[in-house]
Formats: sequence, structure tokens, C-alpha cells
Amino acid sequence: MTIDLIFNGANLFVLPFWALIIFLPNWKVTRKVMESFIPFILLVVVYLYLLISSITPESAAALSNPTLSDIAKFFGEESAAATGWIHFLVMDLFVGRWIYWEGQRTGVWTVHSIIFCLFAGPFGLLSHILTSFISQKFFSNSTENTTSTPTVEGVQN
Repeated sequence: MTIDLIFNGANLFVLPFWALIIFLPNWKVTRKVMESFIPFILLVVVYLYLLISSITPESAAALSNPTLSDIAKFFGEESAAATGWIHFLVMDLFVGRWIYWEGQRTGVWTVHSIIFCLFAGPFGLLSHILTSFISQKFFSNSTENTTSTPTVEGVQN
């Protein structure tokens, strides 16, 4: 399996999950799918495979006490860049999932934050934090939702 195929496959793999939480957030199937950690486990396995295959003795030594130039050189290799990209996919989807569940739990509007998270993970997180703050500060009566939904750990509230 080539690095390009793994890279493209991972990009396509995450899209249905993003589509569900953006376009069908209240659908029973979306909730069931987003309860699962299986998508993350699969992506992490791909990540670990790429990470292990991209580390050489020289890069391991350089990354043990990295400088910016060491990191740039490491990510200059296709396998390392793919590893980094899969890292982004896993973490952005995980944060997007957390934002989704927070919105389900509190009733805070999340679609904009989830979209931002899809394209720029940390910005989506900031957007949700600010939206939650504004909602609690100015609309506190409308943010309480008593439905039972999983937390990030997957435990029912």
C-alpha cells in the first residue's frame, strides 16, 4: 500500500463522520456512530503504522531533542508528512466529536464551530469555547438540556 493511497484513504475516511455531525446532528444514527471510538482506533492504527515506518535512527535522534529545522527536515519526507496529516485528522475529528457532544448536551449551537474544526481544528475549538461562553452569559436559560449523551470518555451522563 502506497503512502498516497493511505493519505487519500484517510482523508476520505473521515468525511462521513464530519458530514453526519454537520448536516444531521440530531439523527439517531449520527448519535450512535459518534458514540463509537472505532473510527479513532482505526485512524490511530494507520497513524502508528506511518509513524513507525517513517522513523529512522537519524530522525529519532534528531527528534529526541528537536529544533525547528529538524522538524522541518523530518516533515520534508512524504511518509512523515502523511503521518503528521493523519495526526491532524485524528485530533481534529476527536475535537469535532467533543464539540458535537457538548452541543447535544447543552443545546449550544455548534455547526459553525464544527465546520471551523474541520478546516482549522484549534480555531473550531476556540469558536466553540467563545460560543459556549456567550450562550451561558447571555442565554443561560436556553443552554440547559437534560438529555443523556455520552461524554468524551464515552460514559453516559
